[in-house]
Amino acid sequence: MKSALSHAGVFVALVGLVSFLLTGPSVAGIEGGERHTGHPDWMEPAFIDLETDLETARAEGKRGVMVLYTTLGCSYCAEFVKRSLEDPVLQKRVRDHFISLGLEIFDDRLMTGPDGTELSIKAFAEQQGAGMAPTLLFFDTDGRRTLRAVGYQTPERFALILDYLISGQPATQSFRDYLLQRIEARAGDASVYPVLQDDPLFATPPYALARQPVAAERPLLVLFERVGCAACARFHRNVLSLDEVREVLGRFDVVRLDADDDRTPVLAPDGRRTTPAKWYADEGFTQTPALLFIDEAGNAVLRNDAVTERNRLLNMSGLVLDKKYLDGWSYQRYARSKAIERNRRAQAAESRATESQAAEKGAD
Repeated sequence: MKSALSHAGVFVALVGLVSFLLTGPSVAGIEGGERHTGHPDWMEPAFIDLETDLETARAEGKRGVMVLYTTLGCSYCAEFVKRSLEDPVLQKRVRDHFISLGLEIFDDRLMTGPDGTELSIKAFAEQQGAGMAPTLLFFDTDGRRTLRAVGYQTPERFALILDYLISGQPATQSFRDYLLQRIEARAGDASVYPVLQDDPLFATPPYALARQPVAAERPLLVLFERVGCAACARFHRNVLSLDEVREVLGRFDVVRLDADDDRTPVLAPDGRRTTPAKWYADEGFTQTPALLFIDEAGNAVLRNDAVTERNRLLNMSGLVLDKKYLDGWSYQRYARSKAIERNRRAQAAESRATESQAAEKGAD
């Protein structure tokens, strides 16, 4: 074991990107499933003016506006639309309480933001931190963002998000605190994942992860898990077990921490003294497994506590290893670039095969 140190023209033909609570579908159920091709008809606006939409929401007595950012080809987006947005009960709650818009992350068309500012749909995504699809943004009738939910949200978790927003809780507490106060937020069958599964990839204590003032040689991945987390067990079984994943993660310092551990001392990358439980809470995570990517200088690059499968993990890791975040690239931009590369290679291989077959015929 290692020791621990550590407009539409622009996006036309977009290629796909190929627990406190809640467990999502199996790995093959998302990345091996359908690809996102568009939003439900009731989410397609004739024009995109959030300032006007908020006025409409106030006039109709709604809670505000819900914006769903997706991108073409995204399997996580397709799964969310299919399982959560098309659930009749959840859809009715959304339509009763929110003006809803479905937007494309890479769309260069102009829109009007909640404050009346005109900017591109893509720029608004960047402004709001919607760099990974799908991302949900909720705004109250005064234009304040009340919640951002990144990644695939199961129907159960989406129901909790709606409960939180519709009941007016953002005025008094964070979504994380809201979950903590719910008995079911701690529910978990310990027999599903009775102990945190060890792995040779994981560094061992003591967890001296400081990277300031002296930078580390490699980036760091911190994985938070907890006992009773079925999604954690699946993550080990279906993702961490893959040779290509292990090869890529071998270029990181990898630390796995117990999200409920309030005793073990940790020296965080920025030099803070903390515990796994406090660090998990400070990052605002609300479910496990949760992944935190940190660069050699101790800067957080990516956070994700939504469902993460093979392609998503490889793309997150690649963004960090290739240091594209230093150029201002979002996760989704990086994932799109890799999908384009794969498609080009596939097309080139197909072309060579066609040429070879033609040559063989000519030799007859």
